[in-house]
Amino acid sequence: MAMDARKQRILEAIVALYANDGEPVGSGLLANYFDMALSSATLRNEMAALTKLGLLEQPHTSAGRVPSAQGYRYYLDHLIDAPKSGTLPEKDRRRIDDLFAAMDAEPEKLVPAATRCLADMTGCAAAATTPQAPDLCIAHFEVVQVGRYSAAVLAVTSAGGVRTRVARVDTGLTRDDAANLAQLLNRGLTFVAPQDLSPMLMASMVLAAGQRLAPVIMAAQALVTTGPQACLEGAQYLAKMADVRQNLGTLLEIFSDNEAATELIRPEGNKITATLGCDLDPAMPGACIVSKRYLAGGGLTGSVALIGSTRMEYERLLPILDYFAARMGQSMAGQGQ
Repeated sequence: MAMDARKQRILEAIVALYANDGEPVGSGLLANYFDMALSSATLRNEMAALTKLGLLEQPHTSAGRVPSAQGYRYYLDHLIDAPKSGTLPEKDRRRIDDLFAAMDAEPEKLVPAATRCLADMTGCAAAATTPQAPDLCIAHFEVVQVGRYSAAVLAVTSAGGVRTRVARVDTGLTRDDAANLAQLLNRGLTFVAPQDLSPMLMASMVLAAGQRLAPVIMAAQALVTTGPQACLEGAQYLAKMADVRQNLGTLLEIFSDNEAATELIRPEGNKITATLGCDLDPAMPGACIVSKRYLAGGGLTGSVALIGSTRMEYERLLPILDYFAARMGQSMAGQGQ
């Protein structure tokens, strides 16, 4: 039995109706949705056929139908149009523009702020990563004395971003120490790829600085090796979703590991990618992750995603995600302010 245009329209309608109230969709409700263009009998036959195809499920004998995981996958792969930012209502576009106009464009500040706004705007959890590039490295170091026993190590990346880490020096730190350390770091660790930070190189850096100042060298090493940082906002919205809340612990555990979280929300190419929770390892039944890549200029890219129920309002939410991703990249690149 093959899918035809009518079956596709019916599946699309059931996904939309089930997203509205979470109740199984019956033939009477479907008939009203189609303005009685199809009879209840015809709809019942088509729903039975979709059930045989594995695209619908019937929770109870007397109930209507709901999309199955396979049905959602078919819908996401074949029926939903690629979201266009132009389909976003003008009021939503202005709201998002106003949000970004008020944000600090520094990626480490912008990403959590934008992610929080995306979660509040959509009622889903939202996640994002700071931008990264394969050849990103540190172009310049500064070491600033912070009190008597601490040093702030500032690293400017080759893309213009700034990373910071504080190191404690138990024996105390002078301004001359800070200046000498900055010179040492700029000679030895600028434009060095993380994989080239050999134990021999780091041992020579510690030897040149002196053992008492080794914590500052270790802080600089951490800045060189820092990968994209992932953040999760709006977890409270998942706690309110009956079909998703059981996955909250698993999700929080994943986001305690930057590498795992970054991989979880990494999209395929430049299109929006939808991943059903049942396809993940570990599985998160009832959940869906939709993610989009953003372009921050200079070869830098990151990911932004919505995490919610499989019955989320895709037609409404995907254009919001698409435009958010575009504005994140533009803000980081200094455009569109």
